[in-house]
Amino acid sequence: MKLSYLKRIFLAYVLRKKSQLSFWHDVPEINEAAFNNASENNEYFMKFSMKADYAGHLDKDGIPMLDYHGNIGLKYNPIAISQYGLGNINKYLRDGDPTRLDKAIAAAGWFLNNIETNGNGIGVWYHKFDFEYARLLKNPWYSGLAQGQILSFMVRIYNITKNEKYLKCAHKILASFKEDIYNGGVVYEDSKKNLWIEEYITFPPMHILNGFIWALWGIYDYMLLTGSPVAKEIYERSIDTLINNLERYDCGFWSLYDLSDKIMKNLASPFYHKLHIVQLNIMYRLTGNEIFQQYSKRWEHYLNNKLYRWLAFFKKTIFKVAYF
Repeated sequence: MKLSYLKRIFLAYVLRKKSQLSFWHDVPEINEAAFNNASENNEYFMKFSMKADYAGHLDKDGIPMLDYHGNIGLKYNPIAISQYGLGNINKYLRDGDPTRLDKAIAAAGWFLNNIETNGNGIGVWYHKFDFEYARLLKNPWYSGLAQGQILSFMVRIYNITKNEKYLKCAHKILASFKEDIYNGGVVYEDSKKNLWIEEYITFPPMHILNGFIWALWGIYDYMLLTGSPVAKEIYERSIDTLINNLERYDCGFWSLYDLSDKIMKNLASPFYHKLHIVQLNIMYRLTGNEIFQQYSKRWEHYLNNKLYRWLAFFKKTIFKVAYF
């Protein structure tokens, strides 16, 4: 497991071969246009400009595939496809280029054709490869982040086209947020009644911050579109969970990637630390709650401190060696 992981990292970072990392590590940017006349604008909250212009492998229908190298190789990733679609929607709404809409519709078609029912009768999109994280995710596996971001995408493609098939798909996605991870869903309620959305379905859950927030935006988008009281309850409980637990992601000089049960804390990489800052800024804009702005500014202060950056790099390196 560790050897396979290190091989993929070596190919991506040392030999600089195109890999799945080159897709994920787009510069995190707020899309200001999404907050101008927000009730009338379907743009996504982040730009995803580089992802919309993905220069890696596309299949015959123009759907992105990511090269994981090692023993995984070239694979579809539902999260990547949703971000590719959202980036192209942003560009279509901004520039009016019909080819951008064509790309988004192609991505939507892939989702309609590839939704599968898990063992609990819930519609999900599987990642069809083993993936080495802190725990091994066995093929096939699904993700709360994927479910939430596909939901954001389906809401927007429906708003643009008014095609009911996309709305029906959105309704199916919501079902995965009604059930916990023990019953085929993607949420987890802890002993304090916090409601978490889990990026990776692991036992015990890890509470990955960026995936929780991105998935939560999907619930927000669906709630605005449909007025669903179920979505509203999920959204409000998840917001409360974030507010009540943000301090747990702050180690005093950097943000944590997750709240896993490892002895060592899993600090965010520089990319994910920057992403957290952007996500919390957006959370402040969506909710008006000052705590999100406070932590966004605090973590930006950490980022601008050279000593903190080096300390975070050192601790992250030790964590990777110990656990991956």
